[in-house]
Amino acid sequence: MPRLTIAKLATALLDPVNLVIESSETVMLHGLSGSGKSMLLRAIADLDDHTGDALLDDTPCSAIAAPEWRRRVGYLTAETHWWAAFVGEHFHERNSELVSRLGLPEEVFDWEVGRLSTGEKQRLGIARLLDNRPEALLLDEPTANLDQDHTHMTEELLKDYQARHETPFLWVSHSPEQRSRIGNRHFRIEQRRLVEERA
Repeated sequence: MPRLTIAKLATALLDPVNLVIESSETVMLHGLSGSGKSMLLRAIADLDDHTGDALLDDTPCSAIAAPEWRRRVGYLTAETHWWAAFVGEHFHERNSELVSRLGLPEEVFDWEVGRLSTGEKQRLGIARLLDNRPEALLLDEPTANLDQDHTHMTEELLKDYQARHETPFLWVSHSPEQRSRIGNRHFRIEQRRLVEERA
């Protein structure tokens, strides 16, 4: 039962953050543009400079190699990045069920990345992340470029993954409706601090 712990983690935009996200829990995060939401996720993924640490169960990020940490703690960027010409080159296996649940055909693995729309890239970025079977997820507005139907598909897929693997989620969302649907706890960033919002 994985647990993600953020221990006195500080960035250029945030004072030290202490937060425990339990297995199967979704913590929602929002705040003004530039307040440090993405930087926090990047720091937890060990991509940006920070002090403090993050732990998966009892294993600190600082104790293991960065590629292994990022495999176990999956980070979905707000804008997905692609390094090979064809979609299938970014996946370990051609999981037709996974892409189908996101409204994409199996042939998508044969498509050139250059022909993908922004929304298709976003959905495939989620599929690529889940293909790595992460034990915790950091999600930076995973449905920001999707219409209502594809947003619903994506939410259901992520919730199913969480239910099967007891995955802790830290999910940045600009949508109050989505935060209400998805979150177990709610935080905002305000004046360099993480502030919990009570119902």
